Amino acid sequence: MSRPCARPEAAGLAALRAAVADVRHEERTRSARAALVGRDLLDAGRRPAYRVVTPTRLGSTAVVPGPAPVPAGEVVAFAPPEGEVALAFALVQRAQSGDAEAFGELYDRYVDQVYRYVYYRVGSQQVAEDLTSETFLRALRRIASFTWQGRDVGAWFVTIARNLIADHYKSGRYRLELTTEDVALSGGAAAVDGPEPEVLEAMQNEVLLTAVKQLGPEQQECIVLRFLQGLSVAETAQVMGKNEGAVKALQYRATRALGRLLPEGVEL
Repeated sequence: MSRPCARPEAAGLAALRAAVADVRHEERTRSARAALVGRDLLDAGRRPAYRVVTPTRLGSTAVVPGPAPVPAGEVVAFAPPEGEVALAFALVQRAQSGDAEAFGELYDRYVDQVYRYVYYRVGSQQVAEDLTSETFLRALRRIASFTWQGRDVGAWFVTIARNLIADHYKSGRYRLELTTEDVALSGGAAAVDGPEPEVLEAMQNEVLLTAVKQLGPEQQECIVLRFLQGLSVAETAQVMGKNEGAVKALQYRATRALGRLLPEGVEL
């Protein structure tokens, strides 16, 4: 298999920079406000008063209602696919009926996305190529089992790849990380002889991706899926086996952590 491009989408890196910048600004504003309040209290010679509010009686348990369970035997209806997702699903249906050319078109559509995901996980071109090939072989064998669940088929391919990576590293010692080589190969460190804005952006990307590799495994994977892969919250939740609320919280914690990991003086 020829090696697909490992370069993350520029739009994804720009969105990540913006998300981290927003969180850093929010934390700085909060810190400045806290410092102002503390100074005002000190100047007034007062101590801040604290009041503990107990929402429930001692020993009682607050119950947060969850979604109503789906009755046994009831089929959940999903909105029909639209746009590019509908075109991809039509290819799936053709592939399910034995159309090899349709599956080839699915491969062409999603091979770069799958390869980038695997490559960021394993950091090795050869292993990434092997696992990407195995992902599509396994998908071809299981294409008849695919059913529309309101998600783009790309999330299904990435889920297969994720399981293959887990099998590959079943010793449990594997830690998701981006190597410094990834930064260069991914386009994070562009040549520094271009226009000044491009040089600055390349430097920001390099610093940011270096910080990403210091995150924990789950936070790294969330950042890779949401920003470098461009998956939606729902698709990321499907791949990671979490609900959408958990993915949003994980993404927020990850961007906060990135903001704190960036060196002082680095602005995005």
